[in-house]
Amino acid sequence: MLARIAIKDDEVPPLVGELNQILDWVAQLEEVDTDGVMPMTSVVDASAPLRADDVSDGGKRDDVLRNAPDAREGHFTVPKVVE
Repeated sequence: MLARIAIKDDEVPPLVGELNQILDWVAQLEEVDTDGVMPMTSVVDASAPLRADDVSDGGKRDDVLRNAPDAREGHFTVPKVVE
């Protein structure tokens, strides 16, 4: 039901033409020989630079806790929600 699009009767003829053009274009793409072509996610052969995956506490505990409404003993203090 969510995928249905309400289209008025007078809007149908132009849409039929547009949809036929899209289907013709897809059919044209199917004719392209892709044998030996590796799938890719981008037209540019580039990779993102990677950083070392070092685990740390960030070194800013006191700066972060300064923003907390209530902090005790180096931790955020929150109200008890489960009894």
